[in-house]
Amino acid sequence: MSSAEVVAVYPNRIRIAVHDPAELSKDPVEVGSYLKIFDSSHGSIIAIIENYSIELRPGKDAGADREKVYLIEAIPLGFITNDGHFSRGGGGVAIPPKKVSVAVKDEVQEIYNTIGGDRRFHFAQLAQDTSVDVPVDGDKFFSRHIAVVGSTGSGKSHAMARIIQNATQMRDDDEYGEYHLNNAHIVIFDIHSEYRTAFPGANHLAVDSLILPYWLLNAEELQDLFVESNEEQSHNQVATLKKSITEGKKRGFVGSEERRETIHYESPVFFEIDEVLAAIKAKNEERIPTKTSDRAGPLFGKLDNFLTRLENRVTDRRLDFLLGDRAKNVELEDVLRQFTGYDPTSLANVTVIDLSGVPFEVLSITVSLVSRLLFDYSYYFKKLNSASVDTPLLLVYEEAHKYVPKSGLAKFSSSRNAIERIAKEGRKYGITAAIVSQRPAEISETIFSQCSNFLAMRLTNPEDQNYVKRLIPDSLGPLTESLPVLSSGEALLLGDAVVMPSRVIMDQAVPAPSSNDVRYMREWIRPWRDVNFATVVDDWQK
Repeated sequence: MSSAEVVAVYPNRIRIAVHDPAELSKDPVEVGSYLKIFDSSHGSIIAIIENYSIELRPGKDAGADREKVYLIEAIPLGFITNDGHFSRGGGGVAIPPKKVSVAVKDEVQEIYNTIGGDRRFHFAQLAQDTSVDVPVDGDKFFSRHIAVVGSTGSGKSHAMARIIQNATQMRDDDEYGEYHLNNAHIVIFDIHSEYRTAFPGANHLAVDSLILPYWLLNAEELQDLFVESNEEQSHNQVATLKKSITEGKKRGFVGSEERRETIHYESPVFFEIDEVLAAIKAKNEERIPTKTSDRAGPLFGKLDNFLTRLENRVTDRRLDFLLGDRAKNVELEDVLRQFTGYDPTSLANVTVIDLSGVPFEVLSITVSLVSRLLFDYSYYFKKLNSASVDTPLLLVYEEAHKYVPKSGLAKFSSSRNAIERIAKEGRKYGITAAIVSQRPAEISETIFSQCSNFLAMRLTNPEDQNYVKRLIPDSLGPLTESLPVLSSGEALLLGDAVVMPSRVIMDQAVPAPSSNDVRYMREWIRPWRDVNFATVVDDWQK
């Protein structure tokens, strides 16, 4: 009798009885080990051990001790031919299956090495054997949106930072000679100021250096910023805002009369916000002359709340990056250069947009406007250049659940629409998204359904675990059972870009992103520390 034999075959798993583990392999066989099930003379099925149990069976002879039989359940991952070609899936197991053996390290590495040449991109090793490199197909990985999910402390930011570091370090000196910057263009929406330390040479944009002109906002963003949708007069507010802004854009346009007539509400043309405020105030105070005296205009007194909101926004110093003087004195080209790393004073592969100082009430609008501008830039760049000229963009959305939730609330609609557009259409124009979140179940399903590659790190919330399970093929469902017990830095690597689903250990980011966790024990054990309240209050009141 063989030391191991297939005893049951199901659509997504294979059961194997092992009579003598020592004969199966000299090395330990454990959950996560790879097996080869010889299915034909042409090759074998590769399967990964999901679990095992021990069954005591009667001995062969009367009075003999009962025999231990190890029942292994394995998930089939694909089929490898005798000449080393690996294909995912592989179908069922033929009757009768011929032999079962453990796939040794060199055999496993050969499977991963089927990705080669200039498509090979590396950032992780196999968790079961860290001497086995697990590359991905770089083209498939970056051109088909990425999802990185995991609970707090699982290592999401470190993983994303390492991937970006490796992308910016790629070179082809043989083809192009030595050069300082490659052609990678990556924009990180950094909501917790984590990435500055990981990318000291990046283009860092915080609220004091970010320029995001209000006159580039579209209709949805303008209304999110200035209009309260649940107010009784919201329809009048929208109509008045639209008319005032359109007239302001036409009035301030410097160019031919023919082009002036084509300007509309959403044209990316400068207008003076103070003039719009004055026009709306005039409408709110308008009185129409009659033969005897005058009467209140149609909007008289109906825009009071609207005006108060407008004035509060315009005078809010926290919004200077959006509504202040520097937003009035900038060209669209300069705005695009700032986000794509083409600022002449600081060329950079990576642009980190620090959102930690952006007020929450305009966070969605900020993300929406930047995303929409970069999508439109990619569209027009692709339109004007040949297929051989590309500058692909990767947009990294950290803590994405905070600005693209499933919620139907109006305040999230602009950012959700902008990112969903990138998810659905971005690939055609060389702009893709990496969605990073600790709460995948709270993110727009439209966005996640477009992701073709997943790094699933430790997830402890059952709702999030189930959500991730629903996103991947049924045949791989059992692999996700390990999600709540993954170590920090471990991940399930799944998707089009990887040869086969793998449990991996991520390379460490060097330098690493900063952790904002306050170390309570270290701080509380210290002597009493005085606080300068005056400086705190001064910064607050600015």
